[in-house]
Amino acid sequence: MVKAKFFKKHVQIPILRLLRNTFSKRILWGFIFFLAIMLIMGINFMPQKVEVGQPAPRKFESKRALTFESEVLTEIAREEAAAKVKPVYKVDEYVLQDLLTQIDGYFQTIHRVRNSEFEQELKGKKLEEELGIELNKETLTATFESDIGTINAVQQETKQLVRQFMSQGVHEDEVSMVKKNMLNAVSLLNINSEFKVLVASIIKKLNIKENMVYDAEATEELKAIARENVEPVEVEIKPGQVIVGEGVIITEFQYEQLEKLGLLETEKPYTVIMGLALLIAILFALVILYVYQYKNDIYHNYKLMILLGLLVVSSLLITRAVMAISLGTRAELSMLVGYMAPLAAGPMLIAILLDNKLAVFVTIILAIFVGIMSGTQLQIAIVAVVGGLAGVYSVSHLSQRSDLAKASLYMILANVLTIIALGLIFSHSLTMLTVGVILGIINGILSSVLTIGFLPFWETAFGITTSVKLLELSNPNQPLLRKLLVEAPGTYHHSILVGNLAEAAAEEVGADSLLARVGAYYHDIGKIKRPYFFIENQLTAENPHDKLAPTLSTLIITSHVKDGVEMAKEYKLPQSIIDIIQQHHGNSLLSFFYQKAVENSNGDNSVSKDDFRYENCKPRTKEAAIVMLADGVEAGVRSMQKPTPNRIEAFVKKIIKERLEDNQLEECDLTFKELDVITQAFVRVLNGIFHSRIEYPEKLIKEIERGKGSSGSSNKEPAAQSGNT
Repeated sequence: MVKAKFFKKHVQIPILRLLRNTFSKRILWGFIFFLAIMLIMGINFMPQKVEVGQPAPRKFESKRALTFESEVLTEIAREEAAAKVKPVYKVDEYVLQDLLTQIDGYFQTIHRVRNSEFEQELKGKKLEEELGIELNKETLTATFESDIGTINAVQQETKQLVRQFMSQGVHEDEVSMVKKNMLNAVSLLNINSEFKVLVASIIKKLNIKENMVYDAEATEELKAIARENVEPVEVEIKPGQVIVGEGVIITEFQYEQLEKLGLLETEKPYTVIMGLALLIAILFALVILYVYQYKNDIYHNYKLMILLGLLVVSSLLITRAVMAISLGTRAELSMLVGYMAPLAAGPMLIAILLDNKLAVFVTIILAIFVGIMSGTQLQIAIVAVVGGLAGVYSVSHLSQRSDLAKASLYMILANVLTIIALGLIFSHSLTMLTVGVILGIINGILSSVLTIGFLPFWETAFGITTSVKLLELSNPNQPLLRKLLVEAPGTYHHSILVGNLAEAAAEEVGADSLLARVGAYYHDIGKIKRPYFFIENQLTAENPHDKLAPTLSTLIITSHVKDGVEMAKEYKLPQSIIDIIQQHHGNSLLSFFYQKAVENSNGDNSVSKDDFRYENCKPRTKEAAIVMLADGVEAGVRSMQKPTPNRIEAFVKKIIKERLEDNQLEECDLTFKELDVITQAFVRVLNGIFHSRIEYPEKLIKEIERGKGSSGSSNKEPAAQSGNT
């Protein structure tokens, strides 16, 4: 129990207090982002297993001189020597014996036919039939009439002839040639010519085939001798010699060299990690200093700084995942995978959610990180910079959500041209150039897809109103705008005109013109609850305020701001729009009802101005202040009988002066110079809306009326003239 109290008092409570402190939370998040980037980047510098047949994780160089006997090269030399040994063949005695047996068979047939009791002519036919050969009459006569000794001598001569040619060995490709030589040698035999015909016929019938067979045992003995005679191969390595380059497939010989040099031992990359940490810290500091110096509003917004860190980390994480994709075993193609990394998605989201100039700066920082990820490849970093800047430029002036899709075309064009330029500089092959261009196209498409996909998530998670969101809200089909149009059409028309005025003025003073326009569209949505209490929605001359006390009228009129804020929250409008709704009247005075109350009081001084003021905060942004001024100016000019340019300008200046004197603009950062610019912008737009019409002469009007029933041409001409006024 005592330990629990001690832990709660001295550990838990101080930690909770620390976490509630904004500065402490900044430090904590900064450390988390730093650690995340270290993990993402540090993978490149972790010891990686080196294996034969796999790409080298880095470039290996010899740090010392070394001479050693290479077992790999020696074995290769031995195999080469063994391969040079010619195969050993031996004579297959069975083949010769088979041929001799065939010859004996033929002569046994001759003896059997000789000893038969047939007549000589029948014996000849019988012999030819059984031998399967044709013999002339002289050969048959000699065969049958010669003594047995002569026949045996012919048999022996035939066998000796076969032995002579086959005993030396016959290869497969020599069979036909040997048979031909045997037939030629028959003429040299020491026998009668009649028997030479018989011998030649028998040799033709013999099944002569190769008798040289591979002698594996003898061949292996010779190869073993050749291997033993090879001297060991010595290898000399010099200091600084590159053993294997990064991404190159490791051979057995290279692996042996690395092993002999001791480069396969697990390295302790403490110094490398320290250097990486220092570099990340420097880049971190540069980003923070840039934001502090040039984007102070983002720096002091705790949530936006977290968003910036998350966008950077997520961009690097996605890039790391893409760069882990393998393009095969060819090292030169593996080097190009960095072209596919959709790094531009991060800067594009930063440009849309935070700031364009900050996105440009972050693009350069991210390109440095990507260059390190890719193994310090300059071309990958260059493509990352160009693609990122093209992406930031393409989303810097969004006018509709489809522009995000068009952004991919800009990035694809930038990536392709850059990759082609780098390919020409570094003399890449046509294959590498083609693969690089394809990866650049994928990069552009992926970047846009990721931007479009993640944008709504970041918008919702951090409550940021982007230009894309504002464009969606400006669509007349938005439920709240349609409700305003149907239930309070006069207010809707008034809001559209106020939006035109606010947009023109915001553009002139460098404010967010889109926010000013959309804020103006929604600034009076609270009037939907009681539309007919506002003059622009009154279709008859009867005014309900004529029957109400000034205080009650004031309560009804001022409540439209509160009602508008509630409706905006109900429809989940962005906070920036809600701020404009809440601030567009400030705490200004409803002078009409105040004066009416004073008149009704018969000189009683009990009427206080504070009872006839809006109970809202004053405009705190340029956009809210511009909407306030545009609201008052449009309503006043619309009520003028004959709004000439001079009268319009005088009235605009009067309204702005009243707001100044009533201290309604003291909390926004509009300058007097900007107020003058706003005045001119209002006057220009109002003159376009309320310009004077040409008064046609009465005679011309009568002619037009008479011509209504005539030809179509007479009807169209005045309409055209009227349209141009």
